[in-house]
Amino acid sequence: MSEPSATPEARPMNAARILIVVTLINLLIVAGGVGAAWWLLKPAAPVDPAQALAAAEEDEEAEPVAYEFFPVDKVIVSLRGEGRERYFVLDLMLQAEKGEEPIDFAPVEPLVRNSVVAYLSGLPFEELRGLQIAELQTRLEDVLVADFARQKAVAPFQSVLVNKLIVQ
Repeated sequence: MSEPSATPEARPMNAARILIVVTLINLLIVAGGVGAAWWLLKPAAPVDPAQALAAAEEDEEAEPVAYEFFPVDKVIVSLRGEGRERYFVLDLMLQAEKGEEPIDFAPVEPLVRNSVVAYLSGLPFEELRGLQIAELQTRLEDVLVADFARQKAVAPFQSVLVNKLIVQ
């Protein structure tokens, strides 16, 4: 009985081929990743100046929107951090488009306060301290809209503005 011909010279050749194939596959994966990153991160197409000017003129022709505001002063949040208790004091402003009749924000103030305190007190001090104002406003709007929906109430405002933020 003769064994299949497997010469010692054939084995290193197969290992070399496998190494080359694996290297080529890795190069293709890297090239694909670089291509995908370039495609996802490329800047947006340049805007034609004539189109930008026309859009700006259309915006100027539109009537400006009037807003009403309701202050929610001194929302105090207690946080644990760095082995001691920390305090955040926020002054908020609820913004809504002005209608024919003024909006009565007073009945929703307790829900707003409760939602803000419940959300912010669950965050770590360092995370809350590191938030940019725009990110904090966006998060608060999301939380308030979700809480109003859970209560089956309509939020009488479109935006939440942070007027004052004190960290102690």
